[in-house]
Amino acid sequence: MNTIVTGAGSGIGRALAVELAARGHSLALVGRSTEKLHGTATACAAANAGCRALVMAGDLADSAFAAGVVDRTAAELGGIDVLVNCAGVAPHVPIEGTDEDVLEEAFLNNTFGPAFLIVRAWPHFLQRKSGCVVNVSSLASSDPFQGFFAYAASKAALDSFVRSMHREGGRHGIRAFSVNPGAVETPLLRSNFPLKVVPASAALAPEAVAMLIVDCIEGRREADRGRTIEIRK
Repeated sequence: MNTIVTGAGSGIGRALAVELAARGHSLALVGRSTEKLHGTATACAAANAGCRALVMAGDLADSAFAAGVVDRTAAELGGIDVLVNCAGVAPHVPIEGTDEDVLEEAFLNNTFGPAFLIVRAWPHFLQRKSGCVVNVSSLASSDPFQGFFAYAASKAALDSFVRSMHREGGRHGIRAFSVNPGAVETPLLRSNFPLKVVPASAALAPEAVAMLIVDCIEGRREADRGRTIEIRK
């Protein structure tokens, strides 16, 4: 399979990429840091020496870059089977402190970036009469922590995208899932919450979330097509 993984430089995206490499996927690794993405590519090669991994660093909030990710993946890997939207940001700001910059950061990265990729990849899925999209959302989309006014809403939009993809794509063989984890032990979590606020014992391992995504891709969560799948510690 040919799979695009965003946010592949660390956290859930990196754990997923390594697991998919071990399972024989060819990968497009997408994120902001070239160095981190090459680190993931090295880990993928360690998991499967024959893994082909394209590295594409840039800002998915830029629609031209997002389109280029899809186009290059299709051209160089010979098509697109799976898109996993792991990349995201989590501004932790109370409502009274929320300004245009906070809103734009949350929605451009968490909502518009995935939307650009989905829309660009959709014709490929329609032509192939198959495809799988997994959006990594958050428990915050239905039960937001304080300070996640913008973040929670931007993730709730991902849940809505999945419902729409299921409604429009199901008859074409396109499958869509929303994976909604609680706290996950990633650099993003620790940028907002120290251990004394969210102890390690309360956080999911990135690998646990990655395995749930794999289950969606490989057909073990078919009853959850078009739905949110909550995962808690």
